[in-house]
Amino acid sequence: MMDFSQIVPALPSLWEGMLVTLQITVLGVLGGVVLGTLLALMRMSHNAVLSKIAATYVNYFRSIPLLLVIIWFYLAVPYLLRWITGQDTPVGAFTSCLVAFIMFEAAYFCEIVRAGIQAIPRGQMGAAQALGMSYGQTMRLIILPQAFRKMTPLLLQQSIILFQDTSLVYTVGLMDFLNTARSRGDIIGSPHEFLIFAGLVYFIVSFTASRLVKLLQKRLAV
Repeated sequence: MMDFSQIVPALPSLWEGMLVTLQITVLGVLGGVVLGTLLALMRMSHNAVLSKIAATYVNYFRSIPLLLVIIWFYLAVPYLLRWITGQDTPVGAFTSCLVAFIMFEAAYFCEIVRAGIQAIPRGQMGAAQALGMSYGQTMRLIILPQAFRKMTPLLLQQSIILFQDTSLVYTVGLMDFLNTARSRGDIIGSPHEFLIFAGLVYFIVSFTASRLVKLLQKRLAV
């Protein structure tokens, strides 16, 4: 018979794990959106070289498993910093995982941003240029604000997926929410109860966030 009574005393440590999960999610989304926007602008550029580089980046990262990317960056980031700085720079699992998520998610955010920009009528670009605005000013002041409003639900939906994917950091030993729950369960001798509780928390957070995204989508549509 399952006993969930040991979960309550473990809540402080589980909350610490959840904070790690939320930090990776928030920072991963912010970094991914910034890098993804730059990649989207590169893909839509008239410069064939920039467009090709961005397309190759997106296609590459969308063709490999996230788990593999996390392991790669966990092993490669220290060597990369050593090559750049010429000295051994300690890099923790958190930083390596964060870099991996930003680089990986940027490929998906790039396509969302590109679709949002392409959804804006082309006439607005021509009208802005007729008023003497540069390409950069037009993108920054007219196109991107409208595009982000249209693609906000998709960005949030991808953020929910990122929240779920953070559970993969267990492979490099980072104590996120799931890994903390698994560890505490093994120590106490109630692994099944803690994993069930962790799954329930992930479901509640993801389901609630998805419902809020749908409500926001309806509101923006109006």
